[in-house]
Amino acid sequence: MLARCSTAALLGLEARAVTVEVDLAPGLPGLQMVGLADAAVQEARERVRSALRHSGFKVPLTRVVVNLAPANLRKEGPGFDLPVALGMLAASSQLPPALLAGVWSCGELGLDGQLRPVRGCLAIALAARREGARALLVPAANGSEAALVEGLAIWPAAHLGEAVALVRQPPRAAPQPQRAWSSPPSGDEDLAEVRGQQHGRRALEIAAAGGHHLLLCGPPGSGKTMLARRLAGLLPPLSSAEALEITGIHSVAGLLEEGSGLVSRRPFRAPHHSCTGAALIGGGAVPRPGELVLAHRGVLFLDELAEFRREVLDLLRQPLEEGELWIHRARHRSRFPCRITLVAATNPCPCGWHGDPERSCSCNANQRRHYWGRLSGPLLDRIDLQVVLQRPDSAALSAPFRNGLRGNRPNSSREGAAIASNPQESTGSVRQRVEAARARMQQRNPGGCSNSQLTGAALQCLLRIEGPALELWEAALRHRQLSARSGERVLRLALTLADLAGETSIGCGQIAEALTYRSFDGRSR
Repeated sequence: MLARCSTAALLGLEARAVTVEVDLAPGLPGLQMVGLADAAVQEARERVRSALRHSGFKVPLTRVVVNLAPANLRKEGPGFDLPVALGMLAASSQLPPALLAGVWSCGELGLDGQLRPVRGCLAIALAARREGARALLVPAANGSEAALVEGLAIWPAAHLGEAVALVRQPPRAAPQPQRAWSSPPSGDEDLAEVRGQQHGRRALEIAAAGGHHLLLCGPPGSGKTMLARRLAGLLPPLSSAEALEITGIHSVAGLLEEGSGLVSRRPFRAPHHSCTGAALIGGGAVPRPGELVLAHRGVLFLDELAEFRREVLDLLRQPLEEGELWIHRARHRSRFPCRITLVAATNPCPCGWHGDPERSCSCNANQRRHYWGRLSGPLLDRIDLQVVLQRPDSAALSAPFRNGLRGNRPNSSREGAAIASNPQESTGSVRQRVEAARARMQQRNPGGCSNSQLTGAALQCLLRIEGPALELWEAALRHRQLSARSGERVLRLALTLADLAGETSIGCGQIAEALTYRSFDGRSR
């Protein structure tokens, strides 16, 4: 007897429909899997037979052939266990085959019949709705994730027996898991904790407002990592569409916690400098997202930038420019979105102390040249904000503790006013300016994109620049020998500065400030 049921296979960030065909034929007892299945799918033979036996069902004592169609689509992972088990029950007349019509399913089976969660359940739910399925049967731990897709009945089950019961007697009102919005954890890192570094704080605000990439260079202890980890908190809240997109990416990568709902925080990814190219941008026989894609709509932080291998860093050049990544394989290609804000941090030299006013550098000129030679000129060209940091002085570091010292209270109102006259702005107050600037961009820019995403043609149409400011920009192009890409990035940066200031046109002040953030033009050329 032949039975069919429906599921899906992951291909990149999408899920493709797969039909599970189960045929019982005379012959020696056994289960054969065909249809370009990987080792995890092939191992379903033992899991399914054990789960059927421990759940009170009969294991067919005949030859069983399971075909996963289409045969030219690679299938991987244990998510095919549940549809194979349902197909075997239907083929052996333990479940009416007609009940499986329009019901999609996915899930890993334990030997005792327990249903375990699988990755990519959100993508499978989207594929099921697209193909007109009437219900999706998922493990209970994937219920909240699958329920994010509206217009599709979700049947969560914790055990194979429970799943079969739902198929036999579909509920009139399908049990819908709560579409939870994951609450952000408490204890956010606040920008007020950063002491001094006004230039770095300003650059962080500009990067958040315009979506510009940022490079922080300074000696150890100058606050590079501390600043970078506070950028995600300055970005505007996620829209519902952005949150669903990020949740789908993390679901395919298997990073969602069991029972979690919609991701509500912008990603912050910080890979180690020893990571490979595949770990950074993604890869594999069936491509999976890498750190670059996992940071989509958020922040990718590359600490110790010059310690990364040059060939790994150069893989970022095209994705940073286009905001998407295509991974090609022999049979297919997959698209991955990667619209990120890159923050990189590096020391000025191998020992870290070149340019420090208090400590001398132990590196010679050749060592420093070789160190910076790991960063290609085209990569630095794509980083709008290039900031040199110095270690904060002792007065800035000790300011938070002065009032707390016993016997060291301010002796006068003048001293107390001096201590309070330089408060550090919090993340919340800076975020308000960032959101106001982003609101101006959404009203003016095509598609509501950020200034860093403006094409050259759109920049020419939207730019309003005063005559003296244009002359200053032209002079900078000549004297600094900036590339055409760098020159356009200076204008985009100046446009963001005007948006932060609430100005409708770019003046000399915005051009001059934007030029101060091009510290390393020509360093690697």
